[in-house]
Amino acid sequence: MNKQIEILEDVFNNFLGESNIFKNREALRHDYIPDYLPHREEEIRILGQILGPSLRGMLCSNVLVYGKTGTGKTAVAKFVINRLAAKANEIKSPLRVSFVNCRLAGTEYRVLSALCSSINVKVPFTGLALGEVFDRFKSALNSKRIVLVVALDEIDALIKERGDTLLYELTRINENLSKSKVSILGISNDLRFKDMLDPRVLSTLSEEEIVFRPYNAEELQDILKQRAEIAFKKGVSYEAAIKLCSAIAAAEHGDARRALDLLRVAAELAEREGKSIISEDHVYQAQKRIEHDRVAETLKTLPIHSKIVLLSVFLISKHKRKGLMTGDIYNVYCELCGEMNINPLTQRRVSGLINELDVMGLVNSRVVSLGRYGRSKKTTLGVPFKVVKEVFLEDERMRNMINYVPKYLNSIH
Repeated sequence: MNKQIEILEDVFNNFLGESNIFKNREALRHDYIPDYLPHREEEIRILGQILGPSLRGMLCSNVLVYGKTGTGKTAVAKFVINRLAAKANEIKSPLRVSFVNCRLAGTEYRVLSALCSSINVKVPFTGLALGEVFDRFKSALNSKRIVLVVALDEIDALIKERGDTLLYELTRINENLSKSKVSILGISNDLRFKDMLDPRVLSTLSEEEIVFRPYNAEELQDILKQRAEIAFKKGVSYEAAIKLCSAIAAAEHGDARRALDLLRVAAELAEREGKSIISEDHVYQAQKRIEHDRVAETLKTLPIHSKIVLLSVFLISKHKRKGLMTGDIYNVYCELCGEMNINPLTQRRVSGLINELDVMGLVNSRVVSLGRYGRSKKTTLGVPFKVVKEVFLEDERMRNMINYVPKYLNSIH
């Protein structure tokens, strides 16, 4: 047996043996719904009150739930909907529930297909017109005499990509139903989500609203302690790690998902070392690893023009240390588009893309005073050069441009 196989055998056997750390690894996953959700009693009560009338066969208000990522929106929605379905089954209520993650579904067709599946209507994976699928959905609803509560998670992702046509149809569906009723629970990570909607959709969808505030450090500690008791074996030391995970996540907008990720990865690092103590050092290591993975994943999923804008900032930054003017970035962007046979966007649109990259933390933009010449925006790369290079080298279209030297650079030295 060669040395590399021996190494893997040792690694695999180590994991096949009993863990020093974990009792239930899944308890630290985002999609794990515990029996109790700390610090979300009020939101659970309000959502339960809004959806409760559906148990009696009545049409309840549509509701829009929004807040930043990691504030418990999805967990609360699933918690309430699962209890609602269980209660309906207990009292033999004609209530059905359907939960669809719009980001994972990706298209209007797949969202509608998932809704059809929830009421036992089979729809081919592709091939039908969207109108035909919607007609089958409505026809099945009328024949079944039910109240359907539809939860659309990450609904903002669908609207940004596809517009609000499907949402408009769903908010108006009860006008065409004589025997069944549909209520909608929309869940959005974008606090500006309502600005994307047609006023006709907005007035119907957001009949009631629940805004989830971020968790503070103490609340995050309570959440992590509860999950740790489920996830870890007795005797595992994790108190210091929980305090640090909570403090880091609280400083980054109170994101419970972030805190859970930090604790889970820190615990996995401790497990690999064969230790039963999750230290602060493990948390710091986890933070570096998660940050690298998060940035890399974000870079991979950028649209092509956003990638070219970021590459422009990357290439100029390699040759010029100070902040870059938007005009410089645009000129290099146009040059890269010419090299890649892609039609460039307008400077105004590219300026908008720079703003979007700034919000995502991939670049840092700030407005500076130029004295009597007015004010201008300066932009710098917000992520390590190494990460950008690694990701773009894996991208077939960007790979050949990563070492390109723009001709425009000669005029800005």
